[in-house]
Amino acid sequence: MSGATPAWPPQSTPRLFVDAPLGAGAAVRLDGAQAHYLVAVMRTKPGDPVKLFDGASGEWLAVAESVGRRDLTLAVREQLRAVETVPDLWLCAAPLKKGRIDWLAEKACELGVARLVPVVTRRTVVDRLNLDRLRAHMVEAAEQCGRTAVPALADLVKLPALLRDWPAGRALFFADETGGVPAAAAMRAHAGPAAILIGPEGGFDNDERDAIRALPDAIGIGLGPRILRADTAAAAAVSLWMATAGDWR
Repeated sequence: MSGATPAWPPQSTPRLFVDAPLGAGAAVRLDGAQAHYLVAVMRTKPGDPVKLFDGASGEWLAVAESVGRRDLTLAVREQLRAVETVPDLWLCAAPLKKGRIDWLAEKACELGVARLVPVVTRRTVVDRLNLDRLRAHMVEAAEQCGRTAVPALADLVKLPALLRDWPAGRALFFADETGGVPAAAAMRAHAGPAAILIGPEGGFDNDERDAIRALPDAIGIGLGPRILRADTAAAAAVSLWMATAGDWR
């Protein structure tokens, strides 16, 4: 009796994001870091499979056709999965120091956020961001966790401008260190498009808190009895939303 047919493509197949439209019959040429990863690290040879996604058309199976020392060409064969349905959640967060903001961007992607919005507040200690580096962290996270869409990354915005241009009908759950509705209860009660706003390590000042509360769609939430770091608070709040109103239900 013959053994079971091995799964194809194998579970160990490399998976990469490409910034080009994908479709059956397309040819994708890779060079630079991606080619180095496939050729030097994964030892990809002609005929080997690679999974690709472009953030818009799902996940595709490709096969290495020509492999050089510094580049290779992949032939796209068939669609493996349609593009995911992304829960309509934004994460608006004050920038943190390098390392922590990278971690936050990675976890935002892994947890399923649709859009990451860096927000400058009065107590924000970082007023510049390398958006290319942040996006690279989110792309890498999407490659690892199986997402077929990479979260949108907004430009750095000041809190007053964020509130001024806030879209009507999108609930804004803001982590209020002075107290608020228990987060899970608030999120269950407000279905539909939503965003989570996390302040800096020093929290919002009184004027900022008043301005946020004046927004009709704003809801102050509490995240338990302990003082959380800003990046921990962001991950906790996003997880709660995914479990109560997102795609963890």
